[in-house]
Amino acid sequence: MLAAAALVMMPGAASAQMRGHGGPVRAVAISPDGKSILSGSFDTSAIRWSVAEESAEQVLRFHSDAVNAVTFLRDGRMATAGADARIAIWTAGRQRPDTVLEGHRAPIVGLAVSSNGATLASASWDRTVRLWPLAGGEPRVFEGHSQNVNGVAFTPDGRSLVSVGYDLTARIWPLSGGQPEIVTLPSPLNTVAISPDGEIAVGGADGKVYFLARDGKITGTVQAGPTPIISLAASPDGALLAAASIRGSVAVVDRKERKIARTLVGPGFPVWSVAFFPDSRTLLTGGADRIIRRWTFAGDHGAEVFRACIACHTLSDKDGVRAGPTLAGIFGRKIASLPGYDFSEALKKLDIVWTPETVSRLFEIGPMAYTPGTKMPEQRIGSPEDRKALTDFLARATAK
Repeated sequence: MLAAAALVMMPGAASAQMRGHGGPVRAVAISPDGKSILSGSFDTSAIRWSVAEESAEQVLRFHSDAVNAVTFLRDGRMATAGADARIAIWTAGRQRPDTVLEGHRAPIVGLAVSSNGATLASASWDRTVRLWPLAGGEPRVFEGHSQNVNGVAFTPDGRSLVSVGYDLTARIWPLSGGQPEIVTLPSPLNTVAISPDGEIAVGGADGKVYFLARDGKITGTVQAGPTPIISLAASPDGALLAAASIRGSVAVVDRKERKIARTLVGPGFPVWSVAFFPDSRTLLTGGADRIIRRWTFAGDHGAEVFRACIACHTLSDKDGVRAGPTLAGIFGRKIASLPGYDFSEALKKLDIVWTPETVSRLFEIGPMAYTPGTKMPEQRIGSPEDRKALTDFLARATAK
């Protein structure tokens, strides 16, 4: 059993998967109306996707290196930024950028748009942050980080900009002028997200999410995982924060409770980018396996019931076995017949084929009674509705 409530979805349980990039998906963004997706990849391209059709509508080719950051602008246009230190501004349907912003001297890894839509901020490994007036003109340059700047975000009130870097600092820059508030944390910082109420969240290389008040005071921490956090996203309603890790899981944090509410588990590759849809309950992820996934984690009761099983079982044969065998392709398989797993002799003698009915019976009377000799922890599901929800979920999530 997991100590924290966790909703686990393997690739087959994601509500949509989009393929088209030839390299890892480094960045994803969602349009304000939720109808379009923009992604950037190590393959040097960006793609504009239709959410309704789950298909690519336009491939944007301009950058000469990885596209590390993407965002939609308030006027419907798009911005892409890359390891080539350039920012391109695009109008949908046009094959070339409307404008190219140059000035950084190293890869750009983060973009943010001000709440009024007038300014674009960029974070770069040249240790600077730049503010670009989208109506034209020279950028403002913020200097002070002593190492790579990895993330940038505007506060909702439009008064400040927050940047985070590998130098262990988060810097809260007053846009009216003056020196920034500098917060030094125990770990190099990879990413930043700000909730609608102005609370700042930063993700560290130590796997922790640090929460900061507007004045920089630390208000809490959550250990989101054992490996570096490389992307953060705050839900539009302010209730949740998604923290993606280098090992491929995404911790969905309840901000109010300061605890992990659920965990999305992918195929084990780094998840480079996360973004919430406007409904605050659907999440987009892009990762090293070149796939963009859309996760809908509200309302799937069967997935919630399954949360007690993840400590021992995976849902995909790509992830192998844990304490128990993988459940991939379980329905139609004879008990204790999965190659490569050391089943007890008692189980090998049983004449059971796993079906929704037999799995339901297993949890109705308990493993000790239904499969004597099992090493499976004793647990029962008393509600017929809960058992049905579980088997329906397994049918969706384990089909090969």
